[in-house]
Amino acid sequence: MGDMPLGAITGALLKSLGRKLKPNACTDTWWREIVTPARAVINHAHEHKGTPHLTVKRYDKFERIAQDERRGKTSRVERTPATRDWIEAFCAEADPYNAALARFMFETAARIDQAISIEPSDLRPASCQVKIKAQKGHPEGWITVSPQMMAELVALKPKRPKNLKTGQVLSPRVFGYGSSTGYNNRWKTICKRAGIPYLSAHRAGRHGFYTELVVRQGVDPVTAAKAGRWSDATLPMRIYAHAETDEAAVRARFRTNHVQVAPVKKRNHRKTKKDQENE
Repeated sequence: MGDMPLGAITGALLKSLGRKLKPNACTDTWWREIVTPARAVINHAHEHKGTPHLTVKRYDKFERIAQDERRGKTSRVERTPATRDWIEAFCAEADPYNAALARFMFETAARIDQAISIEPSDLRPASCQVKIKAQKGHPEGWITVSPQMMAELVALKPKRPKNLKTGQVLSPRVFGYGSSTGYNNRWKTICKRAGIPYLSAHRAGRHGFYTELVVRQGVDPVTAAKAGRWSDATLPMRIYAHAETDEAAVRARFRTNHVQVAPVKKRNHRKTKKDQENE
């Protein structure tokens, strides 16, 4: 933004940069990659130098739809979560490392970076606990897994992956991956061989975990959010819970014949001599 003073930068100006810098991106990307970091720098200066504080109003749905029409692509496409059948089909074709990775993320809602960072020293087989790294504002901690999951993890021989950028050999990893994107090509191959749609680790893990518990098994959202380490129980309900009821089945409910209650017959009241006198 050149030598423009921080006080001259407005929210509207930041929001307008998206169309210039990333014309083919959606408004969510503009907000995440342009507005948010620029606003963070400006407000950091406010705390340390006393420059003006900046508040930016989010893009509304009309701005989002208009940008989607310009770029000819719909944003916020509904994500498909993993199901038990998908996990089983995937694992039937996968090698032991990727099968265990898929099951681990589906069972624990761990993020891919947390999963691939697990080292042998992060396992406590006796108590079925796994240590996962800190991420997205949450501290590192120990989570409990099923005995079957722990048995799978212990059976994997740790591998020392290589950093493809630097060539550095990393410390031993339980799942054998050195980066959060290293699994992609392998998973695509496994899905193709299994005849199932490709799902990212995030859809197989966090999306699959929450939908399985809340939508399919009826676990209350607060308990599910705590088990998946969401600090705000309303967030996964908005993002990770995917409805699975067929729309046609919902509409059919309005076509069912309701049981009609038989009308109550009134008993004939014979007038007594006293009633006739009162009339």
